[in-house]
Amino acid sequence: MTETFTGFGPAFWSFFAELKQNNNRDWFTDNKARYQQDVVAPISAFITAIAPKLHEISPHYNADPRPNKGSMFRIYRDVRFSKDKRPYKEHAAAQFRHHMGKDAHAPGFYVHLEPGNVMCGGGIWLPPGDSLRQIRERIATRPRKWQAVLENQDFQATFDGVRGDSLKRPPRGFPDDSPHMEDLKRKSFFAMRTFDDDPVVRSNAFVDEVVATFTAAIPLMQFISDAVGSEF
Repeated sequence: MTETFTGFGPAFWSFFAELKQNNNRDWFTDNKARYQQDVVAPISAFITAIAPKLHEISPHYNADPRPNKGSMFRIYRDVRFSKDKRPYKEHAAAQFRHHMGKDAHAPGFYVHLEPGNVMCGGGIWLPPGDSLRQIRERIATRPRKWQAVLENQDFQATFDGVRGDSLKRPPRGFPDDSPHMEDLKRKSFFAMRTFDDDPVVRSNAFVDEVVATFTAAIPLMQFISDAVGSEF
């Protein structure tokens, strides 16, 4: 049975602080029981606690507390094509993606837990070509709707705008003078709220703070969902 979420306590953060200094298989093997108890268990409890609240925001996004094939990201890095051969991620994360999505490139809400770098929000990260084109076309053909997202009061009060890596030049098929060109250049579209060292992260109140953040992201999530043809 999943334990009740009480916050991400000292043991959670200590594990990642030590992992950063010992990012190798021998250390992780020796500390795998700690990982299960101090990292996996509280994340699973957090996901369980947030599930009914996320369903109230949208029934189409999944909060699955299973350590494998659920909302929790694996700690193992894919180093096959990377010069960085550290085998483990030095943070924990969860994505609550749309039920139509098959991977991390689907529309979703996200929580990132790293010592000194805690954030959450929503959007879509590096969507496949068809979805990216659909989002750009909706921004270009519905500029007032996109402006309404950016000017939404709750959105502005919670986030510092829409982020995402960008092209250097306008994307093919979009005139240089298209409205919202800086957003049309984006390859990802997401909004994030940072918590830094906010003590709320170490208490069960973090659930409500994350839910409030997800709620503020609704205008962006609705726009993306409409663009790619998924229900919100």
